[in-house]
Amino acid sequence: MKVEEFQFCPKCGAALNQSAGTTPVGAPGVCVVSCGACGSAFQQSDFAGGALAPQTAAGGNRNPLALVAVAVIAAAMLFFGFHAVRRSGSTPLITKASAAPDFTLESLDGKSLRLSDLRGKAVLLNFWATWCGPCKIETPWLVELQNQYGSQGLQVIGVAMDDSGKEDIAKFAKDMGVNYPVLLGKEAVGDAYGGIPALPESFFIGRDGKIVDKIIGLKGKGEIEDSIKKALDTEAAKNEASAQTMREIGPAQK
Repeated sequence: MKVEEFQFCPKCGAALNQSAGTTPVGAPGVCVVSCGACGSAFQQSDFAGGALAPQTAAGGNRNPLALVAVAVIAAAMLFFGFHAVRRSGSTPLITKASAAPDFTLESLDGKSLRLSDLRGKAVLLNFWATWCGPCKIETPWLVELQNQYGSQGLQVIGVAMDDSGKEDIAKFAKDMGVNYPVLLGKEAVGDAYGGIPALPESFFIGRDGKIVDKIIGLKGKGEIEDSIKKALDTEAAKNEASAQTMREIGPAQK
């Protein structure tokens, strides 16, 4: 009998293949395979359709930890493979100093909000979802930061990227005490910002409309605050650059 490649020992879970040390032994006409890992031997009756039966005559079982590990790895490959396919298409690469892609989305109150209408403000563009656990941790921080820095020109914008209805999203926002506009997201907007590989994801947009920083996943409140300060400081940096240019031009004109 031909032993198929990468069969598993039902006693210890090790792969039964030539490289693992499987050896046909026994009396003529009887095929016995031994496991190179634990030394257990199995007869032809322990095989079914070219693969080991789930349980041998001795009552051994496959290693459940090995099966769990395989399932976890397969799930991870499917998850990252899905996002890799999405990002390998026509989605742009969004980096720091890129101009923030403009969009118009509907808010929970039925009004339309256009990102470019906020030019002159520092914008924290937060992609989230009602089912996202880390988003529930982060949202109260965004509420506090909007209160703290709103008078300085910060505007937090939440973009809901899930399939929940408007009522569910509005309930979530109310329960969390959200004090900033919440927009109903569209996949095209997510794609414009690079595909949104994970939630939450935040883009920090300076007063000039350019991205100064981004955070993927849940980070600390302090890190979010530091990025807000970068966005708020863009106008000061621009004014300082203009003043420096004028200082350099001034002496040359005299």
